Amino acid sequence: MNNDALFDLTGKVAVVTGGGDGIGKASCEILAAAGAAVVVSDIALDKAQKVADDITAAGGKSAAVACNVLQSDDLVRLIDFAVETFGTVNILVNNAGLGGGGRENPFKINRAYVERIYAINLFAPWQLCKLAAPHMQKSGYGSIINITSMSSINNSPAMAIYGSSKAALNHMASNLAYDYGPMGIRINNVGPGATRTRALASVLTPEIEAKMLAHTPIHRLGEVSDIAGAVLYFAAPISAWVSGQTLMVNGGGVQTLD
Repeated sequence: MNNDALFDLTGKVAVVTGGGDGIGKASCEILAAAGAAVVVSDIALDKAQKVADDITAAGGKSAAVACNVLQSDDLVRLIDFAVETFGTVNILVNNAGLGGGGRENPFKINRAYVERIYAINLFAPWQLCKLAAPHMQKSGYGSIINITSMSSINNSPAMAIYGSSKAALNHMASNLAYDYGPMGIRINNVGPGATRTRALASVLTPEIEAKMLAHTPIHRLGEVSDIAGAVLYFAAPISAWVSGQTLMVNGGGVQTLD
């Protein structure tokens, strides 16, 4: 197999949640550039449509759909839309997520908050895996990529619920690899370090950035393109014998909100 073929996704269909911005948008763009038809899903349809329109204008294949991952019916409609529009699902990027930022005072959050974070960060990816897997098996190609977080392995204050939900996502994937492997489906996680997104910008100060960079060997914060590159690796044939793994993309260091 030549090098181009190792990253060629021509004829594949990708579904990306939270695709209207940030890491999700970058993932949609890189998968489309590799040849995949991309279903851009987001709770904000206007953002998803803009990403899909830009991909189409650049010569790719894409379609947008509104999806609130807290709604089980929306998840069913998302996979149905992908199959109806492009014929199947080969690649699933579970990017939509919520929480973090060191805002979880353990004495002020309640059970409803905990349930919401777990519903978005763990249950929605689990349900989408379940819905997409039969189509992947039938098509003969399946790769699931969960966007987890450095918080899944870091220890930080006011991050217990977000961090544990992402740790559960890591462990779910490593176990589902055993269930999905015989179906011809791989499942892996990409764990972004501190990456320049709107979410990070909401808490980042020059002082916090300086502390992060002090223990980041590649002396810069991440860009969304850095994370999208790891998504492409797991989506493409080059990683055909890789499953159940979590790849931290973090500049070789550990960035925490301390």
